[in-house]
Amino acid sequence: MRSEVITVQTGSRPTVRDITSEAEGFVAGQGDGLLHVFVPHATAGLAIIETGSGSDDDLLRALDALLPADDRWRHRHGSPGHGRDHVLPALVPPYATLPVLGGRLQLGTWQSICLVDTNGDNPSRQVRFSFLPG
Repeated sequence: MRSEVITVQTGSRPTVRDITSEAEGFVAGQGDGLLHVFVPHATAGLAIIETGSGSDDDLLRALDALLPADDRWRHRHGSPGHGRDHVLPALVPPYATLPVLGGRLQLGTWQSICLVDTNGDNPSRQVRFSFLPG
């Protein structure tokens, strides 16, 4: 199995960051197999969604509605409402597995691999790509 960690800057506010091109570069020329993407953080996740048409902002608005950044959370260290960031991975999992054929990701026409990070306290994230040959 081939594995590599990249660092992604997400900034100080909630964001959806498209990492598809990084994933494509990792699997290029690898043949057939599976790409596993993992975010080793307790406050971030991965989503396979359309980007650039407003869906990324829609996702952040939906997460805000489901997980408001207020004082309802028992987990209270960090910024106000930070407890919601620790609930995020239950709704947006920290992993995704995708098929690779001929060294190319088999995503649908409008699908992108996105890092979802609502935690402004941690502006730098790691993402592990692992390729399991078929």
